[in-house]
Amino acid sequence: MNIETTHITRLLAAISLVTLAGCGGDSATKSNFENVDASEPVSDWQMVWSDEFEGSAIDTNKWNYELNCDGGGNNEKQCYTDSEQNAFIADGVLNIVALPAEEGAEKPYTSARLNTRYNADFTYGRFEVRAKLPSGQGSWPAFWMLPTDEVYGTWPRSGEIDVLESVNLKTPDEDGGIESSIHGTLHYGRAWPDNSYTGQEYKFPEDTNPADDFHTYAIEWQEGEIRWYVDGYLYATQRQSEVLYNSKNEPAGLKHRGWFAEYFEQGSGELETHWDSAPFDKDFHLLLNLAVGGDWPENVNDLGIDASAFENGQTFAIDYVRVYQCASNPDTGKGCETIRPGYDSLDDALLEGDAPVPIAGGVTPLTIFGDSFNINWPAWDCCGGSTPAVVVDEQQGNTVEFSVGENPTVNGFISRAANITDEAGVASPFDATPLLAQGYFQFRMKVTSAPADANSTWVVKLESAGDAPTAAELPITQSVEGIAPVVGQWQTYTFKLTDLVAANLDISAIDVVMIFPAWGTGNGAVYRVDDVKITQDFPELDVFSDTQNLDWPMWDCCSGSTPVEVMDDEEHGITAEFTINDTPTVMGFNSRTSVGGSGEAFDASAIITVGQITFDMKVTSMPSTPDAPWFFKVESNEGDSAVELALTESVEGIAPVLNEWQTYTYTLSDLSAAGLDVSAIDVLMIFPNWGQGAGATYRVDNVTVSNP
Repeated sequence: MNIETTHITRLLAAISLVTLAGCGGDSATKSNFENVDASEPVSDWQMVWSDEFEGSAIDTNKWNYELNCDGGGNNEKQCYTDSEQNAFIADGVLNIVALPAEEGAEKPYTSARLNTRYNADFTYGRFEVRAKLPSGQGSWPAFWMLPTDEVYGTWPRSGEIDVLESVNLKTPDEDGGIESSIHGTLHYGRAWPDNSYTGQEYKFPEDTNPADDFHTYAIEWQEGEIRWYVDGYLYATQRQSEVLYNSKNEPAGLKHRGWFAEYFEQGSGELETHWDSAPFDKDFHLLLNLAVGGDWPENVNDLGIDASAFENGQTFAIDYVRVYQCASNPDTGKGCETIRPGYDSLDDALLEGDAPVPIAGGVTPLTIFGDSFNINWPAWDCCGGSTPAVVVDEQQGNTVEFSVGENPTVNGFISRAANITDEAGVASPFDATPLLAQGYFQFRMKVTSAPADANSTWVVKLESAGDAPTAAELPITQSVEGIAPVVGQWQTYTFKLTDLVAANLDISAIDVVMIFPAWGTGNGAVYRVDDVKITQDFPELDVFSDTQNLDWPMWDCCSGSTPVEVMDDEEHGITAEFTINDTPTVMGFNSRTSVGGSGEAFDASAIITVGQITFDMKVTSMPSTPDAPWFFKVESNEGDSAVELALTESVEGIAPVLNEWQTYTYTLSDLSAAGLDVSAIDVLMIFPNWGQGAGATYRVDNVTVSNP
């Protein structure tokens, strides 16, 4: 795609984007947002470039005309021209006008697109436009930025920053009101069509519309962060991803999932993923344009283009464009942030991006105590002189019983060499970083004797022996359950790993977990603990068991047949039946929207080391080619990766036998080693060899992806 002539192939189907919807250095800016002056940035922003459009003609030392009928790469219906009818200055305002084209023209409309490439190029700063937007079904104005030089590769690898976009203003919206939203968006990641975008919608207050009056739209762009504003109000924040490294210095997760870059390293020539400020760390230039129609506006609101809305032209009116740099640190853009409370909260302005999550060997949970001691994690009384022991509880079976005497102490489990007594045991600090996103520390406890101090607070404390030892101590009432112990009752307590990290615990080397009444207040306490673990709820996918999973419909790739549900024996009940005719095909289950699936691929990353795909199959009619081999194939992320293996390469290593139910298992680790990206599994196929399957009928059941 030619970035000079292409606005962005959105592949939104357009509809999804609508849902995307102070100087202070390191300290929060104390701006008064009740009285913010939208016409002036906060102090220490220094204007370095502007166009106030006060002359009689467009300044071609600042702006370049783009001349093409390419449709912006989005099937837009205009040709961009340099005609004064399409772009002119009047009364201190730049007017970009979309008009009906002459009969017989290449495209039905004309308009203008201006850019500052090689005239005004910037890395970091505040970029703002004061504008009145056009309305009508099919209108698509934009103020946006593209990389001046495609350092990281063609669009969108080198990035795109959309400061302002809107479509179809003043037409009916999906909520039964009037369309009054603008959008701010980033485009980045892999090469088209596997590109990523993240954006936010800002809906104007009731009885106001960006097509009725001038408003100020801006971004503040600094190293690693971009913020979007309407009339001085910050409505969206995006950041670079923040990688979480484990104790082996391996990337093992993301503290924040933001944007990312994927490009070929100059030295090695390898295609690599980067979680830093790239691609938004190079010079970008400005663009102003008004498109007519295209993939986005024509697929939302009233659909298509309302010719009557453009009969007399639609105007994108721009009062000014201004660029500022942060005087305190122009090299990074940091230090002049205009912020507000919540700007960095996922519940408010901060957006999650589409960066892939680095994985280091999958997720392996830790059981500290189940029915018996973990020899690497003995029960431990720090200072009270007691010996924790296994006792049988009538409800839980084997449990660990702790007691607190007159000497202040803490109790729990420890994995340090000095405390391990079993000859086979070894100090085993636990790296929980792969579990961060969804993991938790959990245990069950029953207090059999309360502390003598009725005001004693029960506490949970974890320590880590990382490069810089850390600890997190929380009242037990800060668990997910939020409950205090009740004497004589078994209760479950869960602490999210994200909360422990927020409490400054380095979870890459956890070596002590403690459960105790607050120091010096526990005398007389006796309590039992069971099911102590650091784990997560592992993902599981049921593709077909007794009935079809509507998110994963049965599917015939190429022959036009319709797989059906049929009753089999008592054990299997309803099964999926596939039949192959004379046309070569593959068959199975598909989650992609193009075949009626949900479009939700299955992320099996967490179980890559221990997970498996299993299914049962019975062939009721063999292919007309009797020795045709049978295959199992898995695809991921719309076909970005795929692995095809013979059924005889399953764990069971068996070929189908006529009229016999057989189970087939494939480990995720083997599939990954063969090249499958297990983070976005979206197709499962079972079939005789291509072109040799005619006449085959077979039934499939109990298709799952799970941690056994």
